[in-house]
Amino acid sequence: MNTTEQTLQAARATRLDQILTRSAQRSPREVALRFEERTHSYEALEAAVTNVAAALLDAGISGGERVAAYGLNSDAYGVLFLACARAGLVHVPVNFALKGGELRYLLEDSGAALLAVDPALRPSVQAVLDDGGAPSVRAVWELLPGDTAGTGAANGGSDAGSTAANANAAATGERATEGANPASGTGSAAPSVLELAFPGEGGPRPSEEARQRLEGLSVGGEDLAQLLYTSGTTSAPKGAMMTHAALMAEYVSATIALDLSAEDRPLIAMPLYHSAAMHVFLMPYLALGATIRLLPKPDVGRILELVEAERITSLFLAPTVWVPLANHPELESRDLSSLEKAQYGASIMPTTVLARLQARYPRIGFYNCFGQSELGPLCTVLRPEEHEVRPASAGRPVYFVQARVMTADGVEAAVGEPGEVQYRGPQLFSGYWGKPEQTADALDGGWFRSGDQVTRDAGGYLQVVDRIKDVINTGGVLVAPREVEDVIYEIEGVAEVAVIGLPDERWIEAVTAIVVLKDGAQLTPEGVIAHVKERIAGFKVPKTVEFVAELPRNQSGKLLKRELRAQRS
Repeated sequence: MNTTEQTLQAARATRLDQILTRSAQRSPREVALRFEERTHSYEALEAAVTNVAAALLDAGISGGERVAAYGLNSDAYGVLFLACARAGLVHVPVNFALKGGELRYLLEDSGAALLAVDPALRPSVQAVLDDGGAPSVRAVWELLPGDTAGTGAANGGSDAGSTAANANAAATGERATEGANPASGTGSAAPSVLELAFPGEGGPRPSEEARQRLEGLSVGGEDLAQLLYTSGTTSAPKGAMMTHAALMAEYVSATIALDLSAEDRPLIAMPLYHSAAMHVFLMPYLALGATIRLLPKPDVGRILELVEAERITSLFLAPTVWVPLANHPELESRDLSSLEKAQYGASIMPTTVLARLQARYPRIGFYNCFGQSELGPLCTVLRPEEHEVRPASAGRPVYFVQARVMTADGVEAAVGEPGEVQYRGPQLFSGYWGKPEQTADALDGGWFRSGDQVTRDAGGYLQVVDRIKDVINTGGVLVAPREVEDVIYEIEGVAEVAVIGLPDERWIEAVTAIVVLKDGAQLTPEGVIAHVKERIAGFKVPKTVEFVAELPRNQSGKLLKRELRAQRS
């Protein structure tokens, strides 16, 4: 058996939470995670995961049921993910910008049995439940104590190896518990995930029966660990089914391709609901035993402060955060000399911004991370030493990913010839949750059809040319144009609309609505934007609305969005 086969076999035999167990055995007293004022050692984090996993079983959540997480980054958010893995449950990360029908769809499509939510976001959840939505949800837990709502921090902290919260801290607001109707608001007050994780003296403890059940659970590599919802060209997001084995393989690939090390001091600021932050950085770094600094959200000023103060060595940001960081007034005054590795991905980095950062910090190694949620997500990487020769390249496939470039005729593209990049390997998803037809459409003989048009050079390096699918990548988050179009069509005076992504210095791609009005209709861009803002998440709202007499179409009447983009780029 060769090294690759041995590595893959080990990945398949490992449950996700076991990577934390192993790090705790190697380095129990080492600091694993810092969040706000709280500091957790590896042994404290390991105990926290067991506490929450057992509490989930005590709540009657078991047997592969789905647990949705709806909140900003926090230590509680990370613990819940690992606790789901330990309890044999399926974690469902939910974008905290979603609300109303968007939130309802994800909860209902996944069939979530339990929803963990930030206190500040509880009203959005309650609105869905009060309207009769998400009937599968039997319990609603809060991630953090109620008095920390909107801050991502609890009062008080802990030293490494000690507990992190006062178990008796008052948690404001109603909390539904198992056996109560979460929509009724009559459930008794229950501890938050943070309080369950770190109960302190006299705090909430799971039953001994639940702990014994945990020890007897059989969770294997082929069991589902997470549903990663990704937008396509239609309005309905799809839940990519990721197994323990697939994600473990992705962690190996990320570690190798990005030179991750236990000696790194990483800062994670991008949202954990996104697969990149969770699966390319947080989980691999926990597996290695590094000390991780976690932020609730990407605040540029705070990022610069922490890089200097805590001598951060590894920093992953989406280009939409790198751009304001490169222009931030404190950039010149902050000491960033500790930074050794800078990773970017989720969308295209403007070459001017990258060149500016490279010139200002020549010691920093920049890594271009390119991928798809359906592969966990890392597919290709352009390493630091490769940037000078190929600055616009997306790199080459990572350890456990194979890639091919196929023409529209179904044959492999020649060197330099455009085609669709397709992937396969042990990182690949198991299909879309409850959508066999869309799964079949996405796979071609075991190869995943990405929808990205690329070229490949003689060295195997990929360069992205265009999208085959119409999905918009704005700020590293995917937006389905159809969803935005459907909302705009609700406006009485709209005859036709096409939503496209246009190049933007801040957002990389800005959601743009091209509207044809009915005869005699009067409508303003501000009116369209206000209408959309009331109905869907803010990141999906058009940045610009343009009125035109007609939309371009081919002889068959098909809308030519490519032409719309070309006219405005």
